[in-house]
Amino acid sequence: MAASTSLPSFGRRAYNRLMQLRGFSDHPDNLTRLFLSPAHRQAAEAVSVMMREAGCDEVSIDALGTVVGRYHGESVDAPALLIGSHIDTVKDAGSYDGTLGVVAGIGVIEALKQSGRRLPFALDILAFGDEENVRFPSNLSSSRALAGTFDPATLDGADEDGMSFRKALLDFGGKPDAIGALARDPSKVIGYLEVHIEQGPVLQHEALPVGIVTAINGASRRRVMVTGQAGHAGTVPMALRQDALTAASEMVLAVEALGAKAALTVATVGRLAVSPNAVNVIPGGVQFTLDMRGPDDGERIAMVQAIEEACRAIAARRSVEIDIAPFYDAPACPCSPSLQAALSEAVARHQIRPLHLPSGAGHDAMAMAALCPIGMLFVRCTDGISHNPAEFASQSDMDQAIRILLDAVEHLARNHSA
Repeated sequence: MAASTSLPSFGRRAYNRLMQLRGFSDHPDNLTRLFLSPAHRQAAEAVSVMMREAGCDEVSIDALGTVVGRYHGESVDAPALLIGSHIDTVKDAGSYDGTLGVVAGIGVIEALKQSGRRLPFALDILAFGDEENVRFPSNLSSSRALAGTFDPATLDGADEDGMSFRKALLDFGGKPDAIGALARDPSKVIGYLEVHIEQGPVLQHEALPVGIVTAINGASRRRVMVTGQAGHAGTVPMALRQDALTAASEMVLAVEALGAKAALTVATVGRLAVSPNAVNVIPGGVQFTLDMRGPDDGERIAMVQAIEEACRAIAARRSVEIDIAPFYDAPACPCSPSLQAALSEAVARHQIRPLHLPSGAGHDAMAMAALCPIGMLFVRCTDGISHNPAEFASQSDMDQAIRILLDAVEHLARNHSA
């Protein structure tokens, strides 16, 4: 049975909370809330208040800045189902990325508290703080700490102003020496659920408010250096040139074509630098980046190999040199079949066609997969825009998503009791 429609509007309450959190920014003219910044601390304290007001029995900010709100289960020693996302942002951000998942969890607690229901497991709402990988050379440190995979060497990293991760954490009020103790016992965790805007256009194209995530894409990144011969733009005949830019341009088109060969793989050249970059000089060198992703590791690896081989073949044919240097490889992270099923069934109970799709972006769920089964629910965002002030999800879609999340949690509780 779907959650009662007599409950207060989840979408309206979520929107109000999102707008309140939007007010905490490191920049006066846009939303920029970096990990461990003063604005992050203000947002964490505001989320703490929201959690208490919604009905959480315990609320705290842990040693690494994660806000944790617990709604007790029927017994004090009950395991926990975790629901969360992040409250840090990119620079000049939108208001929904990450934060929607936190306020969605708060909405679930609020509904359970108002109805006086306790579940056979506890619910922990988590507001992580280092998902965007903007300030420090770290990523997912907050969620990795709970999963037991935090690397202490991360604390030695520094931001562009020279502030160390360790010092920023101390200034925030955190406790570097207590991070190791944050690791959860897997036997006391049922799973992790995350609601997140899609950050892509598929749901809008399908005219659906929500979708069920099958996997978080694996990713491979490469730095490519193409070296030709710089020369005078007016004196070197076309047939005798070793033009690094024309070679790189052909490679970029090959990346586009090969990235599209499989239905769910993508490949992107996101950065390109030309040398000497002068109007009257044949380019002698080009550097570019490759970002290649897919939900199936076998398909992704095959695509990476095909792209690298194509680039080398183009270089040989055009008499330029090429160096391809890997700098990042991460496997795909599949979502739990049982949690996918729980979300899919909840979607269907709300008379919405269940659509399963992969996530092309990374999420805290990737880190949490080392601890427990994970599930994700995507919410439609206008034109697929994200990491942008124009980022938007309607109150209606958010309302649907939170009701579906509550429905799934309630059915997981029934199955847990059975």
